[in-house]
Amino acid sequence: MAEKKLQWLIGIHPVSSALASGKQGISRLVLAKEAHNPRVLELEELARKQGIKVERSSRRELDRISEGERHQDVLAEVAATNTWAESDLPALLNRIEGTPLILVLDGVQDPHNLGACLRTAEAAGVHLVIVPKDKSASLTPVARRAAAGAAEVLDIVVITNLARVLRLLKDSGIWLAGAADEADQEIYQADLKGPLALVMGSEGKGLRRLTVELCDFQLRIPMAGSVSSLNVSVATGVCLFEIIRQRSA
Repeated sequence: MAEKKLQWLIGIHPVSSALASGKQGISRLVLAKEAHNPRVLELEELARKQGIKVERSSRRELDRISEGERHQDVLAEVAATNTWAESDLPALLNRIEGTPLILVLDGVQDPHNLGACLRTAEAAGVHLVIVPKDKSASLTPVARRAAAGAAEVLDIVVITNLARVLRLLKDSGIWLAGAADEADQEIYQADLKGPLALVMGSEGKGLRRLTVELCDFQLRIPMAGSVSSLNVSVATGVCLFEIIRQRSA
């Protein structure tokens, strides 16, 4: 299992999601002394009911901890229990119920994009999100805030060797569908109802060459306007919800 390092959740939504999910090991809640927002006070009450230590501090101190991020008078210190190591992946795959749907992010650099992809993945019912440890955005407070609570409930696997993981998925009976602008097949033409891992590339460069070679097939989103491509988080949403549409049809 990945080492559970202490980190900060910043803002009402991430903290609320963590308290509700039970997937985060919250060690303490820190509120601004000046906090009077009813939503913040509700979080304080909920934390106390769960036996979580609650502290009051100055807004200046919360500003310092959050490094300028908008904290809304509430922070939570956590050791995330929904973040896993590559070695945990076989066990996580075995416990999936129903037809697997996995999101693989091949080097998304912008924490805002990472958070938006996580938010969409959670909304679409994705079972696992796989992200490389290197050359990729990490679960910073910025990414968590953009995820709007999804980063606290999704199972996220942080890996060191993407090619090895993709081979493991294939050996586990999961098809790999890579999203690429140059793909011959449109997403609406493909059969996406089976066990599937959607593989999305980085901003600008897209999928790496070896990643493309390991994918079973590639897909593209048809573009009707003059813009040649979509933001990676928007493209992820389009692809995931087409998968959901097909599976529910």
